[in-house]
Amino acid sequence: MLRIAILVSALSGLPALAQAAPCGNDGSGFEAWKTDFAKQARKAGVSKRGLQALAQTRYATGTIAADRNQKSFKYTLEKFMRLRGADTIVAQGRKRKARNPQFYAALERQYGVPAGILIAIHGMETGFGSFMGDSQVVSAITTLAYDCRRSEFFVPHAIGALKLVDQGSITMATKGAKHGELGHTQFLPGNALRYGVDATGDGRVDFYNMTDALASTANFLRKKGWKPGRGYQPGEPNFAVIQQWNAASVYQQAIAIMAARIDG
Repeated sequence: MLRIAILVSALSGLPALAQAAPCGNDGSGFEAWKTDFAKQARKAGVSKRGLQALAQTRYATGTIAADRNQKSFKYTLEKFMRLRGADTIVAQGRKRKARNPQFYAALERQYGVPAGILIAIHGMETGFGSFMGDSQVVSAITTLAYDCRRSEFFVPHAIGALKLVDQGSITMATKGAKHGELGHTQFLPGNALRYGVDATGDGRVDFYNMTDALASTANFLRKKGWKPGRGYQPGEPNFAVIQQWNAASVYQQAIAIMAARIDG
């Protein structure tokens, strides 16, 4: 799920980028762009493994097709929730919370984010990890950084993806969603780099590990201003934080509704 609402300013912790390589509207200029972008990435702090991954990327036609055909912004709330299986997410979410209450309680103690929110996002994004995408993350995100439609937004995320390769959090083979989102809750790479948490303590932030992924999601929400113990329905303080997770208003409302049902 694309997080258009997460502004480039959210990535202000990344080093200043060099002047952008020229973008394109089809794949014809992608290889030349990669050569220019490698210089930009190097100046931003990307090192050997990340640059090697960039060299291996391919223009992702499936990503471009998906980006040109987004529908969620056009749906009514009722249709969106029906198509996304909201009732099933709530039913499964309640069972997941009941099976592992200590895990979610520990996350809420540390980050202030209630179980319902994390479970609703997890269910909405990947069906609780049942499908985390079939597109190569690095190719997808670099394709979007090259594409002229929203190059400025995606360039920091492409840099973030290459740095995640450098750190060993992902590889060139890592699969995610069509827009380069990765893991259980579908982080865009720049946000994964900034907000990722090694909750398992194994020395690596693994977004394909549920514990790391949900802790990272809670950390993102808390860092974006989540107020522990405050409401998260429209008009309440924490709804503005949900809005920073995803730009589609139907998505935002659906998360708030499902979370309340899961926690209720």
